[in-house]
Amino acid sequence: MTKRIGLALKASVVVGTSLTSWYAGQYYERCQQLKDEKNNEHRFFNFKRMPGLPIFGTVSAATPVVPTDNQVDMGNKLTPATSRVSQIMKHGFPGFDTIRSFDDYVLSYDRRNKIANWVFEHLTRDNLYSEKKVDRSKCEFKLDESIHPYFRSLNSDYKGSGFDRGHLAAAGNHKLCQSHMEQTFFLSNMAPQVGVGFNRDSWNRLEKHVRKLTKVYTDVYVCTGPLYLPRKEVDGKKYVKYQVIGVNHVAVPTHFYKVIVGQTSDSKFEMEAYVMPNAVIDDSTPLTSFQVPPESVERAAGLLFFDKLSRDKLIKINGKKV
Repeated sequence: MTKRIGLALKASVVVGTSLTSWYAGQYYERCQQLKDEKNNEHRFFNFKRMPGLPIFGTVSAATPVVPTDNQVDMGNKLTPATSRVSQIMKHGFPGFDTIRSFDDYVLSYDRRNKIANWVFEHLTRDNLYSEKKVDRSKCEFKLDESIHPYFRSLNSDYKGSGFDRGHLAAAGNHKLCQSHMEQTFFLSNMAPQVGVGFNRDSWNRLEKHVRKLTKVYTDVYVCTGPLYLPRKEVDGKKYVKYQVIGVNHVAVPTHFYKVIVGQTSDSKFEMEAYVMPNAVIDDSTPLTSFQVPPESVERAAGLLFFDKLSRDKLIKINGKKV
């Protein structure tokens, strides 16, 4: 009998100890969870108030966007880089995937396809002013070290491919200083483009058209990017098919788009949207033949352009009154 009581006491001690340890562990884990949640709220609060950046998603800037004087509430205390990013992205981010900010343009990088999802620029007549000392011949195509090595494109990917390293943010849009133009030569701003008949001809004409718009509007905002559009094959089914080049399998887009918004002196807005096939195009083909409804580009790209711009301020789309 005494032996049974002793065993029972030992068992109760073990169970009690186990329960106490379990409750202590649960209490510790809950405290840690509350601590982490509090820290996350604090980090989110700080991040949320950063101007010119999306609230959600991962942002890794080539030019850091940080408050001056370690201020959380910036007010008017913005670094030049922060101010410029806010200016370029004034009317909204098309998407939030892997954002990179440079001195005079902003891009979202597609790590799988090794080219940008989109590139955003803000042009005015003044910032298109060409300094004589700015020399394109001094610029070299270079890898973007802010991109993880797994996801970079290299110059060797393009070598012997038959494709040009085509600018998305055009070098000719950034002549204000040498460093601005040099930053357009990062490979993260490049995409494989057909050379003769496209990049050096029709696409170049579209880039020049965008620059001419600064003579009409006080501000011009332009978003450029690739598309991978389906095509019907001989079996009657539609497929999305595109080539890749180099050891890093850099994607060759089937098409490219530009969505442009021009702001008038009385704060009205006009929009133009273009989609061009990445192929040889007859140089006599007018640019207007490539105009498309902006929403068709949004659906194809999976992006929303100028979503912070009130649509009732748009007075024209592709030259037609709204």
